[in-house]
Amino acid sequence: MKLKIVLITGATSGIGKATALLLAQNGHKLILCGRRKSRLDDLSEEIRKSYSTAVHTLNMDLRNKDEVFAAIDSLPDAFKPIDVLINNAGLASGLSTVDEGVLDDWEKMIDTNLKGLLYMSRAVLPLMPKNGDGHIINLGSIAGKEAYINGNVYCATKAAVDNLTRGMRIDLAKFPIRVSAIHPGAVETEFSIVRFKGDEERAKKVYDGFENLLANDCAEAIWFILNRPNHVNINELTIMPTAQPNATTILRK
Repeated sequence: MKLKIVLITGATSGIGKATALLLAQNGHKLILCGRRKSRLDDLSEEIRKSYSTAVHTLNMDLRNKDEVFAAIDSLPDAFKPIDVLINNAGLASGLSTVDEGVLDDWEKMIDTNLKGLLYMSRAVLPLMPKNGDGHIINLGSIAGKEAYINGNVYCATKAAVDNLTRGMRIDLAKFPIRVSAIHPGAVETEFSIVRFKGDEERAKKVYDGFENLLANDCAEAIWFILNRPNHVNINELTIMPTAQPNATTILRK
């Protein structure tokens, strides 16, 4: 695999951070995006010290389309020919039935998981090579394949990501730009802490009693997708813990 320029959203934690470190280890130039500037700075410094690769950071909120387009416009020329976009940023906020749903939670999930992905894709696509090297990888979820109790709006946003990925695959095949998605099951990151709004004790219980996926498991799946030859497009990978056969079943000890 030739060295590429890779933009990763939500790069400061979880799957995004694990992917950034794995790609940096293999020499790829990185554009790291996130809302938390101190974490972006720490990660970029870690990468520069540990690996001989170039890093550029974009501190912004994906939910703000003006920020997204301004950030991409601000890229130095050396980082503008973006080969790979990894739309990793996403979140769940709250866990309630539709009749008791919190509207702010709904808007946060829709704006981040769907609109943010769209804004970033639209901003980056004009910079992508049209020779088979361009590649977009969207982070979906098993929640986009199977709804679960109280997951309503989160599941809906990830179902939208699933179908949007299929639509992008059709639209961009003419260039060609490859489009892929990975749909993980339970991954122990900050996901549940965010969902439960900082309640770490409640979040920890989500992963009790079974061996969940780790962020690096998903990073390695992304690495596999990126390392296929140009004539191969992995449309999607669904990745589950062995103890989780579907969205609603976890076999705990």
